[in-house]
Amino acid sequence: MTSSSDVAGTTPDVREMIPVDGPVSGVARVPGSKSITNRALLVAALASGRTELTGALFSDDTRYMAAALGELGIAIESDVAGERFIVTGGDGTFPATEADLFVGNSGTTMRFLTAALTLGHGVFRIDGVPRMRQRPIAPLLAALNALGGDVASEAGNGCPPVTVRADELRGGWTAMAGDQSSQFFTGLLLAAPYAREGVTVDVAGELVSKPYLVITAQVMRDFGVEVTLDERDWRTFAVPPGQRYAGRSYRIEPDASNASYFFAAAAVTGGTVRVEGLGRGSAQGDLGFARVLERMGATVSITKAFTEVTGPADGRLRGIDVDMNAISDTAQTLAAITPFATGPTTIRGVAHNRVKETDRIGAVATELHKLGQRVDEFADGMAIHPAPVTPADIATYDDHRMAMSFAITGLRAPGVRILDPGCVAKTFPDFFDRLAELAGAGKNGPARRG
Repeated sequence: MTSSSDVAGTTPDVREMIPVDGPVSGVARVPGSKSITNRALLVAALASGRTELTGALFSDDTRYMAAALGELGIAIESDVAGERFIVTGGDGTFPATEADLFVGNSGTTMRFLTAALTLGHGVFRIDGVPRMRQRPIAPLLAALNALGGDVASEAGNGCPPVTVRADELRGGWTAMAGDQSSQFFTGLLLAAPYAREGVTVDVAGELVSKPYLVITAQVMRDFGVEVTLDERDWRTFAVPPGQRYAGRSYRIEPDASNASYFFAAAAVTGGTVRVEGLGRGSAQGDLGFARVLERMGATVSITKAFTEVTGPADGRLRGIDVDMNAISDTAQTLAAITPFATGPTTIRGVAHNRVKETDRIGAVATELHKLGQRVDEFADGMAIHPAPVTPADIATYDDHRMAMSFAITGLRAPGVRILDPGCVAKTFPDFFDRLAELAGAGKNGPARRG
């Protein structure tokens, strides 16, 4: 590997990754969880009283959420330098009676607001970028209408733009297919305390991304609302009526999905990377990616205060066969480091990744082919057969996780160039700066453990 303490050179549209010449080690600075920040912003907007969110993420997704809530009449103060939002809640409704909201490609903002807006009074429209207009939302619309809402796909194709004609929400019972997105269930649950009859929702079929419902329930409980969520069979969720969120001071922990890139950097370079404030007791399922790396030969320590990953000294990982349904946002991270494994890796259970920011199975397979890898693509995943990496320009498909995942490939292999690196602004605007900071400190980082 070539010698450099910097990991990238850049033009506005291309970032060339420069392989490091030693282990990547140190304490990674990871911003607050997107999943928790957007849930907490909406809950704070529905709560009574004032909420201070600290450790919050400021990215495209959270800015879309905050801006939309502001357009709905909720008072929000943003302190970017202090990583803090201050929200004065609307006590279960929104002051505005009409709004035309734009949410970019933020799936959480689209799905959560679609449900919450049924609690208000008036007519609201929510739209996004062209890719958002291809992302399904029909199951959520049908469930909300069964609960007494009046919501519709403007084009009649089950995708945004969405129109909400709001006059509070009756609530009651509904059912929804579980195989497309856990965000549909989160949207229902976040709004449910203010439905007159409460909400009970049954899961039809297998539920994807289960840990995200654990995050949802935890945030709701932290703001004073109880949720019945049976983690043994994941068949029914319920929120009894008459509950209300109460404003409070709330600390948001680092984002486990975004931490995965730094853990992967340690794994492929034989380094040691620690993320503080993210450890045992976290509700974020994507912390389980560290255990995937452990199966590949890394050493993992998860304590109450931090998580630390140490890669094999020779940087050689074992290929594995893994179902990533529960931690699908880290499937791209794994795929991007499989060229450095000693045998094939099979990723399963992520069919729903095809309807996210891009088709995350097809896109990953295409870019791995460019890098000289043999990939067998199937409906819910892929098998990757490692081979020497060939230089390539990596298309990112306006998907932040494509850019961040393949940046880690470029820490080991020369000639990897990331196209449209600015797409990381969706969830991690200064990702490349923080990666360069960590990689540059690698030679002087904490000593390797024996």
